Amino acid sequence: MSDIDAMSFEQAMKELEGVVGQLERGDVALDQSIALYERGAALKAHCAKLLKAAEERVEKITLDQSGQPTGTTPAEGL
Repeated sequence: MSDIDAMSFEQAMKELEGVVGQLERGDVALDQSIALYERGAALKAHCAKLLKAAEERVEKITLDQSGQPTGTTPAEGL
């Protein structure tokens, strides 16, 4: 298993989906299930962190009186 902190959001989500699938099938030993659960929790936390960082960078397009884009401003409330 690769280092979670170096993963992109997409990589972490794909691995998390695989972990969930393995746990749902229930065809792994108890020790491995615990390790998978811990890995899944770390992947979920990493995805949440990356998603929050992306939300903070979201920008709102500003429009002039005719409705044409004039630039961007930081999204409100972030």
